[in-house]
Amino acid sequence: MKASELIAKRQPSWRELERLCDDIGSQKSKTNPKMVSRFASLYRAACADLALAEAWQLPPSTVEYLHLLVAKAHNQLYRTQKFQWRTWSKTIFEDTPKLIFKDPCVHLATLLFWGLFLISAYLANNTSVWPGFAESVVGQEQLDEVREMYAEFGERGAGMNSFMMGFYVFNNASIGLNCFVTMLFVLPGLVTLTYNAVYLGAIFGYMFRPETGDAGVHFKNFVTAHGPFELTAIVLSAGAGLKIGLSWLKTGGLGRLESLTKTARESLPIAMCAVALFCFAAVIEGFVSPTPESILPWWVKGMVAVVSSGMLMFYFVVLGYPRTES
Repeated sequence: MKASELIAKRQPSWRELERLCDDIGSQKSKTNPKMVSRFASLYRAACADLALAEAWQLPPSTVEYLHLLVAKAHNQLYRTQKFQWRTWSKTIFEDTPKLIFKDPCVHLATLLFWGLFLISAYLANNTSVWPGFAESVVGQEQLDEVREMYAEFGERGAGMNSFMMGFYVFNNASIGLNCFVTMLFVLPGLVTLTYNAVYLGAIFGYMFRPETGDAGVHFKNFVTAHGPFELTAIVLSAGAGLKIGLSWLKTGGLGRLESLTKTARESLPIAMCAVALFCFAAVIEGFVSPTPESILPWWVKGMVAVVSSGMLMFYFVVLGYPRTES
């Protein structure tokens, strides 16, 4: 085929792509899936035409025109989108809480963690039911270290609080990541979540015993405020990982890789919600939790915990509860 014949044959497609670039860029017409599909098809064809034009040494004017057209289409295809608050608001305050509310993996992680945590805390606190429970789970040496750690509760400066907040972000994220990654293999994740629930519950129950003295008071004074956000984030991390892990086993008729990819996208809002809660917990843990009781009484930190719990209930239950469309 002669160069003139090739140019004449392909020019209508080039002109159509140019018109679509102008229409999409100026928003003259509403973008729809059919238009986007056609635009992508013409863009790929123009890229191929440019490669042929350079290989066959077509007229410089044609090569330059195709360079400009491909560049224009590329910029239009990958242009920066304006921040759309309405879209993000719907995703954050409507879609995500509904997704979490109805997700069975989050339900399982919640029941497993909180059930074992509360049972373990009760057994560790009430020595008449199971004497030596906390010591057998955590170890006497580790319990002594915890008591020694909270024996004194001094005031920290603002700079140290900021530094510790950054440390807590990293530390909390590592805990969540550990739960998330191990849950990808399902059984190791369930074992890890079970261990963390029993271990943390035993420490909490032990430190709330009256005989722990000032260390127990300081421990209670430290963990109360940030506890709801941090523990809920652990559950969400485990739930998101379990959801992805089960996609290997229950594919729903899809290929394993396709099922994994699809489930990973669906689990992303759950994981991001966990990240947000870890950050909230780190802020409270860095600035509110370490404040001595002489400055910030325990009942104030208790109110922070109550408000935090109320916010979590409102977000996950009130916003997440399915509603029938009127």
